[in-house]
Amino acid sequence: MDNFHGSAAPLSQNGFAKTMDALRVDAPTLWALITVETSGFGFLPDRRPKILFERHVFHRRTGGRFSALHPDISAPAAGGYLGGAAEYLRLERAMRLDRQAALDSASWGLGQIMGYHALRLGYPSTQAMVDSFEASEDEQLAGVQRFISANPPLEKAFKYKQWSRVAFFYNGAGYTRNGYDRNLEHYHDSYTLAGTPDIRLRQAQAWLTYLGYKPRGIDGIIGPGTRAALLAFQKAKGLPPTPELDDLTFAQLAAAANGG
Repeated sequence: MDNFHGSAAPLSQNGFAKTMDALRVDAPTLWALITVETSGFGFLPDRRPKILFERHVFHRRTGGRFSALHPDISAPAAGGYLGGAAEYLRLERAMRLDRQAALDSASWGLGQIMGYHALRLGYPSTQAMVDSFEASEDEQLAGVQRFISANPPLEKAFKYKQWSRVAFFYNGAGYTRNGYDRNLEHYHDSYTLAGTPDIRLRQAQAWLTYLGYKPRGIDGIIGPGTRAALLAFQKAKGLPPTPELDDLTFAQLAAAANGG
């Protein structure tokens, strides 16, 4: 079975700016979508892309032929979620039944793009989309841009912050059940007032997480958890302790997280 591990590079300033410019939106608007879809980060601590396996999609794409014996991963209605890394257990079981339908039936990465959209978005295959999403959040965000740009009403609604229309076109007709539109508006307004995440700090938080230092969030905001994790890393590497992220610590984190 696939292990779904790639480089898992965190979002870069260039990657964020490219998507923001392509969609012609401001930073709070794009961060609002990222935050609502994946709590702000596209990878698990083990570097696999965040996913959610949708059993009702698998049911549809396999004609329901596995639903009687495997109702937790194939059923007419959504559900059966385990969350986090356990979603890969569900995906892998489905892959043993029908690999292509299983990949198509999971949502992937920062924007939780469903696998079955891959061909429509210009990827050669679902596998190709998954491979690109394993590499970096920049690629995941590029997938979000493809998805939005492929739907002109969604693209227009996103540009003009028409949150209920964004929610409908991005998340489906049932968006009100989870307050999807209200959450988008809330985070947009919050980022507008308080500022958007620091991407450099967010990269460091991702690397700390990969290395097991637990900054208690990958949000681009310096807080007690991040400071404690930075100090623990600095101590382990014999670096001068600093209360903020300095250039030396950033460079050492990048090297350690990327095999340097």
